[in-house]
Amino acid sequence: MMRLLPRFVLLAMLALAGVAHAQAIEPMPFANHAQELRFQHLTAQLRCPMCQNETLADSNAPIAHDLRGVVFKLMQQGKSDEQIKQYLVARYSDYVLYDPPLQPDTWLLWFGPLLILLGGAVVVVVTIRKRHRSGSVTIEAPTGNGDDW
Repeated sequence: MMRLLPRFVLLAMLALAGVAHAQAIEPMPFANHAQELRFQHLTAQLRCPMCQNETLADSNAPIAHDLRGVVFKLMQQGKSDEQIKQYLVARYSDYVLYDPPLQPDTWLLWFGPLLILLGGAVVVVVTIRKRHRSGSVTIEAPTGNGDDW
């Protein structure tokens, strides 16, 4: 009997985890298929505030589940997609948009990677020029004995 107890507890925990997961993925009561498509399109344009590079539609984080509920509720209230986005941007900044607008406070977001790449290229060029000027770059001629294997 004592040998079966740990197995029973493990099976019970797995069953409860499955029930909890099934409850987390409950479908929303859409009025029609067009509304469901609009919801899917809108949540694919929004980023989960907690996750790294995941859309609101794809994320399983609790905040993403809550925000999907907020988006659904705002849709039911007759809000447009732009009004829903503005509501979420007011709470979570432009980070919540997967394609943030180009404005002065998002310049670093848009051009930061390019600046880092250019900075790295400048460092490489300066380093190569310093080595070349100091004469530390030596090129050795290959020996011609034919035993390269």
